[in-house]
Amino acid sequence: MSTAATVTPGLVPPPRLGQPGALRSRLKLSAWSFVYVLLAVPALVLGVVVLVSLSVAVVGVGLALLLIFVPLLSRFADLHRVTAGHLLGRKIERPYRREVAAPLPMLRAWAAEPGRWRELGWSFMSLSLGWVISWLAFGFALAVVWYLVFPFVYWVSPAGVFEVNYSFIVLDTQAKAFIEWALLLVVIPLWWHGTPLLMRWRVLLDEAMLAPSRADLERRVAEVTESRAESIDHSAAEIRRIERDLHDGAQARLVSLGMSLGLAEQKLRESPEQALELIREAQAGAQGALGDIRGVVRGIHPPVLADRGLGGAVQALALDLDVPTSVLIDLPGRPPAPVESAAYFAINEALANVVKHAGATRAIVEVYHREGRLRIAISDNGRGGADPAGGTGLRGLAKRLAAFDGTMTLESPLGGPTRITMEIPCALSSPRTMPSSGTV
Repeated sequence: MSTAATVTPGLVPPPRLGQPGALRSRLKLSAWSFVYVLLAVPALVLGVVVLVSLSVAVVGVGLALLLIFVPLLSRFADLHRVTAGHLLGRKIERPYRREVAAPLPMLRAWAAEPGRWRELGWSFMSLSLGWVISWLAFGFALAVVWYLVFPFVYWVSPAGVFEVNYSFIVLDTQAKAFIEWALLLVVIPLWWHGTPLLMRWRVLLDEAMLAPSRADLERRVAEVTESRAESIDHSAAEIRRIERDLHDGAQARLVSLGMSLGLAEQKLRESPEQALELIREAQAGAQGALGDIRGVVRGIHPPVLADRGLGGAVQALALDLDVPTSVLIDLPGRPPAPVESAAYFAINEALANVVKHAGATRAIVEVYHREGRLRIAISDNGRGGADPAGGTGLRGLAKRLAAFDGTMTLESPLGGPTRITMEIPCALSSPRTMPSSGTV
């Protein structure tokens, strides 16, 4: 089933003269130009603070300020992405490659993000070129209002305050003040045609600096292509594994079952006792085949995952571990089934690595959903030194997540502790799983 994306018409370009909503659209654009004038100041303040924090990053306070103000700048840029998208009539995506939870890896990830540096440059653009464009657009509206109300302002003001000398004529009486209305013939067309043009330039500047670049889009296409190929290879390998498990397990047992029942049929009249023994063996073989089939099914999609959701499945998984494991779940709903399955098997593989390689005496699994992303953190107090290139299965775990545009971050210094953070973008269904925690 596929759904078509709905595109909302923007305010730029607005309807032409004579079309419905033409005047209302230009009034809104004038109001938005004033909003942009006001928003330029906090944008510059955030940019300056981030720049100063970078200059003192070698000091601890600089890193602390970056952890506070870089996200604030990104949120402020998000506000402009939404606004520019509203005015243009299209959604402007965030340009970030990945989100990282731990502080130091987070700073390194930010430094490697071209989109973060563009946001910093955008903050200074907002109070330079962007501010000038916004003021021009708002100035056209102010000019229309000023010349429209000038006779009234002249009337209520003390004599000589608003006297205007145009060289060829001096507006020094109430009657002459109405001559200013002649300038409306100039400023109204400027406002009518110039405001949409200037505001389009302004929001296109935001889009150019805050949207993903062409290189970002090409990288995402390459990542999606690679992850799709890896998913196909993984699916083919899973199919071969299932075929092998069924052939070597359940199929062999069923063949043996058929032979036992055939022999029992032959022995039934000659030696009922031998026939009964063969039937018992066939019964045991049937139970073994059923167990093999259940094992294959659990490898495809564990029943506990379907019945109890990701939280319950992880808690059940932790019960079988030799390492005492605390499970902290905070999911107000259920992820989509493919994401839920991928997260479950990723947790399973990570915990298997803890048992096999970490030498840990304690482990913690945290599963929660924040800002449209399923976040999973698995930590242990083992020896550390985990390396995705060391053949421990971590590289395959990262590839499994990449199929869903997910990311994995590993912190594992020698001597421990080790912490794996996984994130998968997804939405949750209606609330079905209450926050829970426990140690198993």
